[in-house]
Amino acid sequence: METAQRVDPELLRIMVCPLARTPLVQVGDWLYSTDAKTRRKYPIRDGIPIMLIDESVVTEPAEFESVMRDAGVPVGK
Repeated sequence: METAQRVDPELLRIMVCPLARTPLVQVGDWLYSTDAKTRRKYPIRDGIPIMLIDESVVTEPAEFESVMRDAGVPVGK
């Protein structure tokens, strides 16, 4: 079983969603934007974050809320 590669915490601290300019949280092989309006997630491939809007996926509201809750990020409506 392959495990997700963690993005360096220092790098993650300075990275933002290219669309919303909000912080990101990593869950597995995805970086989730913390913006409740856009609900974007960006893939991590071979340990490299792919921060292209065209490569991102819009998450369902329930998935977004679950990820944010688990990460301790307050979700504003």
